[in-house]
Amino acid sequence: MTDRPSATPPTRRRPRRGGRRRALRIVLLTVAVLILAASGAGWWAYSHLNGNIDSVDLDQALGDNRPKKVVAGAQNVLVLGSDSRAGANADLDHGDVSGARSDTAMLVHIPEGRSKATAVSIPRDTLISRPECKGADGETVKAANRVMFNSVYSLAGPACVVKTVEQMSGIRVDHFVEVDFAGFKGLVDALGGVTVTLDKPMSGAKGGLKLDAGTHRLNGTDSLKFVRTRYGYGDGSDLGRIGLQQQFMMAMLSEIKKQDALGNPARLYKLADAGTKSLTTDSDLASLTSLADFAQSMKGVDPDTMETIMLPVAYDKVDPNRVVVAEPQAGMVWEALRSDQKIPAEAKKSPAKG
Repeated sequence: MTDRPSATPPTRRRPRRGGRRRALRIVLLTVAVLILAASGAGWWAYSHLNGNIDSVDLDQALGDNRPKKVVAGAQNVLVLGSDSRAGANADLDHGDVSGARSDTAMLVHIPEGRSKATAVSIPRDTLISRPECKGADGETVKAANRVMFNSVYSLAGPACVVKTVEQMSGIRVDHFVEVDFAGFKGLVDALGGVTVTLDKPMSGAKGGLKLDAGTHRLNGTDSLKFVRTRYGYGDGSDLGRIGLQQQFMMAMLSEIKKQDALGNPARLYKLADAGTKSLTTDSDLASLTSLADFAQSMKGVDPDTMETIMLPVAYDKVDPNRVVVAEPQAGMVWEALRSDQKIPAEAKKSPAKG
């Protein structure tokens, strides 16, 4: 019996091996298809998001006549908030002004080590000296004195705003980020809203937002009204609005930081799509890879501890509806940022605010 061959075991084993091989081939083919589909969708998404970002070549626009870098490792980022005073934004609390404006301007200084940051807001009504610039159409815009800071953007474009800030401060702007307010609404809605707390009520003057004192969760439309509110809060001045803008920026950064978007690809894409649609950057940041690398380098900066101040200004003696840069306070602010030092307490007080 031991010498008799048995046909049963081989006939059982062959189908099993063949079945396993076929099953393995099916699994491998399925995985390959899924990988190809995923990579195709990923490439489409990457290309789509990259295509959302507009950019400005600062080196080409400004040339070599710029402040030198003083502290290696430190970063200075000019953040502009702009809008078109027509269409969806026409009902906002900004007065009767037409055309595109840069209504929010913050120079954000991130010291060497990148564990903290300071944001200096420049009031839009500040009378400044505008340097000679090339406009968006390539034509030369002549230098001028006693012009409103926010008029520089509408007349000569964002690169000229960068040049103006560099002339004012003596600080080289490493990067430029412009957020369009229309796209900003979409980003807030993609976040599911942003929470703010008011210590006094907002009256809703001139079609603006009406809120009681306390904590509120704002959607995109109300958030836009919040950062544009002027006459319905505090003394109704642009200086008071700056405080609201700084408060909201900190609240939005905190909201972005606390949401686990990386654990939810669909949510991450929605946030990225909304965010990139509202962005114009310098050419060095004008890709998802560059933005991600820059954001990763800033991960040590906690929005809750970011220092926010307003550039010290005083009311103009000729036109009390305008302000001028207050010295020596402003000079002390710029010197502290240039040298990567803490801003002295005496430099933070604006004569215009008392």
